[in-house]
Amino acid sequence: MRQIRGKWAVVTGAASGIGRAISLKLADEGANLFLVDRDRERLLETIAESQRRKVQAIPVICDLTSPAEISECVGTCLKSCHGGIDILVNCAGIAYYGPMIQMPADEWNRLLAVNLHAPIQFTRELLPTLLNRMESHVVNVSSMFGFVGYQRWVAYSTSKFGLLGFSEGLRAEFSREGLGVTALCPGCVDTRFFESTTCGHKGRQTRKPPRFILTTPEAVACKTVRAIRRNKPLVIVTPLAHLLYYAKRFAPWAFYIGHNLDRHRTMKKKRASLLQRAEAAKADTGL
Repeated sequence: MRQIRGKWAVVTGAASGIGRAISLKLADEGANLFLVDRDRERLLETIAESQRRKVQAIPVICDLTSPAEISECVGTCLKSCHGGIDILVNCAGIAYYGPMIQMPADEWNRLLAVNLHAPIQFTRELLPTLLNRMESHVVNVSSMFGFVGYQRWVAYSTSKFGLLGFSEGLRAEFSREGLGVTALCPGCVDTRFFESTTCGHKGRQTRKPPRFILTTPEAVACKTVRAIRRNKPLVIVTPLAHLLYYAKRFAPWAFYIGHNLDRHRTMKKKRASLLQRAEAAKADTGL
């Protein structure tokens, strides 16, 4: 996309974190904005910051777990802009940290709704106007957990793997019609993400990674805008994310070795525990 100034962009999750940073960076580039979030107070702060950059910025309050509200949001955006939408940034996301077996079904449904189903619905409903533009772009914010599965993050990884596949398929089908698609895969970013992540361990909070592996939302936003300009299919941010990506591509056996070592230790403990239970059961029955 050669020219961003004057284009209309929809950004979800714009009230905080990466979504806010991308919104402000697009405003710096002269894009007019529809900013989507359910946190009205923080969203209005992002709106005020965007308007200081002399662009149009319109807040849209939307609960991304509700397909009806998403459709209403899309309708509002299409009615309020002149000509159509040029850029869609699917950034909103939530997470759950903890044992998968203890994760409630409603948490699964909520996470998949926000992280995967909402980006698909936004893209699907905005696709006609995006394809009607001379050039347009979709950015789907995935994660380094989108190409490397990790324990205690199973639901989050599931949604981000899905978003990568969706992005790749979307690009394959519509790139010839002028639609650019970028899958953005940050590593750990210095936002409130970890503090706001639901923890499945009672009485505990999700631990935040050490600061030396964190990047800033502003750095992610700069790479996002560069990807829109250059139509990059995949953008990986932070050294850790690069390391995991290339290790998974060129040395996947390293992950399997680690899994097998963990399996060996765990199975040894499990076998001992089962033997103890069997002996206790025999003692109770007098056999």
